[in-house]
Amino acid sequence: MNAFTTSQLAGIAAAIDARDRELRDELEQSGKKKYLDLAGSVHDTGDEAAATELIDMQHALIQRHLAELREIEVARGRLAAGTIDECEDCGEPIGYKRLMANPVAVRCIGCQGRFESNRPHEARSSM
Repeated sequence: MNAFTTSQLAGIAAAIDARDRELRDELEQSGKKKYLDLAGSVHDTGDEAAATELIDMQHALIQRHLAELREIEVARGRLAAGTIDECEDCGEPIGYKRLMANPVAVRCIGCQGRFESNRPHEARSSM
């Protein structure tokens, strides 16, 4: 059960919506980049290798954005359910400032730190 004011809840919802728009805009822009734009009109081996590497990096970024868009949908559900401020590990409040900084946070600072230190290869920082 969160103790946020209506204004704070609106602020969190606005932060979620802003991040959603930002990610969707970045995905739209990345979709407009083509291999030929990256490689240029000269097709030597170096240019093609550089373009391929840029495309691979772009693909990884797109995957990260899509994962965060899924997290945004979860955050919207938590906001609607009134559980946005509840740490999924300990049940303690996540905190308004943390949610404004990272509206998809699902753990309080302490639990997030423990999560990342226990799973350094899996964790994606959300601090």
